[in-house]
Amino acid sequence: MSYSSDKTAASLLRKLSLGALLAAGVASFAALTAAAPASAQDTKKLAFVVNVPADFWKFARVGTEKADAELPGYEVEFYIPGEMSAAAQKKILEDLLAKGIDGVAISPVNPDDSTAILNEVASKAVLFTHDADAPNSDRVMYIGTDNVAAGRQAGELMKKALPDGGTAMLFVGTMDAANARERSQGIKEAIEGSGIEIIDIRTDGGDQTKAKANAEDTLSKYPDIDLLVGLWAYNTPQIYNAVKAAGKQGQVKIVGFDEDQQTLRGIVAGDILGTVVQQPYEFGYQSIIKMAKYIDGDKSVVPANELDIVPTQIIDSSNVEEFIETVKATLGN
Repeated sequence: MSYSSDKTAASLLRKLSLGALLAAGVASFAALTAAAPASAQDTKKLAFVVNVPADFWKFARVGTEKADAELPGYEVEFYIPGEMSAAAQKKILEDLLAKGIDGVAISPVNPDDSTAILNEVASKAVLFTHDADAPNSDRVMYIGTDNVAAGRQAGELMKKALPDGGTAMLFVGTMDAANARERSQGIKEAIEGSGIEIIDIRTDGGDQTKAKANAEDTLSKYPDIDLLVGLWAYNTPQIYNAVKAAGKQGQVKIVGFDEDQQTLRGIVAGDILGTVVQQPYEFGYQSIIKMAKYIDGDKSVVPANELDIVPTQIIDSSNVEEFIETVKATLGN
């Protein structure tokens, strides 16, 4: 073979080798790209915003964490305002919009005063409500309790506490919240004609110290009052503290909402007649899971009436021990 032929063969060999190396490199890059997780820019962000600092939301947080673990490509953030106010929630929502949030589930403190900011969120992200609804906003759906029905359950407990009628006081954070108005409506429907008189509804603005002071003041101003009713999770424990401090366990009946540990201990002790419990774990879990599905194109998660109702349950002496075990299992302690 001549020198010219050798040179041509060597050149061809080099080209073949280079082509093989390039092909291998492309294949390796493709494999690495396929195996690589989604980048931070590809990750969608969801936010769960509550209305007030309270132990009630521990259950919802566990639910959001479970959903977060099941959703690759999504990042879930949990927000508790420093105070119970529409202004505090507005600041959170504005910050979320600035960050480029993809979905928000919120329990609005005052839905009527928050319509503008809620609609702004809905124009740029998927908006769900939970726990308390904002039906006049552009939210996609509500996930939570039928609060009128839950109020009726509380009313049934009130009638059990006062079968011959009597006087009662209701306590709640704010009557601006839809769930507070709806629960009181349900209670009034249930006790109509029972001889139970609701003297007033005392609000505390989400301040638990004031919640206890409201109960103490009621016991002082109305020494013969028969029944105190807490409409939000932290109200019942503060009522219980006030009643115990006044030495009126058994004399003043107590009915509540939600599964605060002190409320459950009061039922075990026989000092609290019962409580209407929701499922805040499901508020958190279902809100996040269904927001992600909706964002991914599954619109079937939204019912025709845009309401996803999570059932409530009455807890009293007949089932409190079993329920406490359920609570422990949910919270992991």
